[in-house]
Amino acid sequence: MEAKKRKFIRFRGAVQGVGFRYRASYAAQSAGATGWVRNESDGSVTMEIQGTQEQIRTVLQTIERGAYIHIRNIKSVDIPVKEDEREFSIRDGWWY
Repeated sequence: MEAKKRKFIRFRGAVQGVGFRYRASYAAQSAGATGWVRNESDGSVTMEIQGTQEQIRTVLQTIERGAYIHIRNIKSVDIPVKEDEREFSIRDGWWY
């Protein structure tokens, strides 16, 4: 069984107001990944995603295929796994 990884990812480009968070949530739940996604005040979207390398790759590929989503830049860093996490959620944006 492949080990779980957790990544913090920042997406820049046309990523707000285009269904990005909902597509990410659907993709993560379909792939069996956990974590969260949130809009940021600078127009970017951040995500923490946890799963196998294949699950994470599947989620990112699904997001990139979104009709109105145009990712210009992705920055990713590995972070510690959260063993007790069981779902993927859409977090309120910075303005809440």
